Amino acid sequence: MLTDAYGRWVTDLRISVTKRCNFGCVYCHDEGLGPVARPRSPHDEEVSPAEIERLVAVAREFGIRSVKFTGGEPLVRSDLEEVVERTVRQIPDVSLTTNGSMLASRAERLRAAGLKRVNVSIDSLDPEEFRAIRGGSLSPVLRGVREAVRVGLTPVKINLVVFRRTVDHLSRMIEFVGSTDGLRLQLIQFMPELVAHEEWAVDIAAVRRWLEEHASRVLVREMHHRRVYFFDRAEVELVDPVYNSEFCANCHRIRVTHKGELKGCLNRQDDLVATRGLTDAALRDAFRRVITTRLPYYGAYVRHARGAPSGAVELPMAGPRGVRRPAPEAPRTPGPFDRR
Repeated sequence: MLTDAYGRWVTDLRISVTKRCNFGCVYCHDEGLGPVARPRSPHDEEVSPAEIERLVAVAREFGIRSVKFTGGEPLVRSDLEEVVERTVRQIPDVSLTTNGSMLASRAERLRAAGLKRVNVSIDSLDPEEFRAIRGGSLSPVLRGVREAVRVGLTPVKINLVVFRRTVDHLSRMIEFVGSTDGLRLQLIQFMPELVAHEEWAVDIAAVRRWLEEHASRVLVREMHHRRVYFFDRAEVELVDPVYNSEFCANCHRIRVTHKGELKGCLNRQDDLVATRGLTDAALRDAFRRVITTRLPYYGAYVRHARGAPSGAVELPMAGPRGVRRPAPEAPRTPGPFDRR
């Protein structure tokens, strides 16, 4: 297992299988190649199932033990079941992030191919607000969530991007997750530097305080020292990477673009390493290069840090129904960023 200059090893691989998408989320930083009405064959520029299997096989040699497929929207590819089946031959722990709109009809086949879990993006349970934010229909997404739970693609993590349009929906989403076995909620901090709308950001520290005040208990994960908030049956995790050097200090992930390029960081486009046409030996060298030269985005690549955005939105004052007691303060641990 290789480490970079900061002592960070790599255990996870995220593979974008397409830039195409049938939704048009207001915060999307790729904007897709849509519209896509239904699953279709891969484009010529998109990595093939055979190319993905080869990349994953080499990744396994370097100690990578989990793979997540992303997009765009991965389910616009009609061959995704084959992609999953080939991948699990090399690394069994395979998951998927999806908008969920095409999931209901394919969840069972994906599970049979070896897929373990799914993340489904839902920013609001109000159909009109959902469409305004994500540019698609809510009802097929909810059908996809139910089917994923039914076939065992659990836990199904509901991804909600926290920004000005969504903070008022937190309570209802927590109640929704708590009402169904097999669901968890993952709150993801909006990344303004990717979409040039800094005014949409909210004070993530205020979100954290609101969660701590209304949760029935709080745990702290060893990785990232990330807090997990429990609202009786609902489990909620906050992912807050923006200007958070501790988050980047604990990053153990590299990525593959839809063109088969290796990259060390989601936020960067200047570290791409092409892999198509490489010999096996050159492909291994490409993995070594990407892993060993990774820079923590916040704290090294971007050294300055900012405070909370001005004009932060007030959070909803009422907590989810059924909460019995306030959460204790979670222990705080330092996050030094020492070069090793």
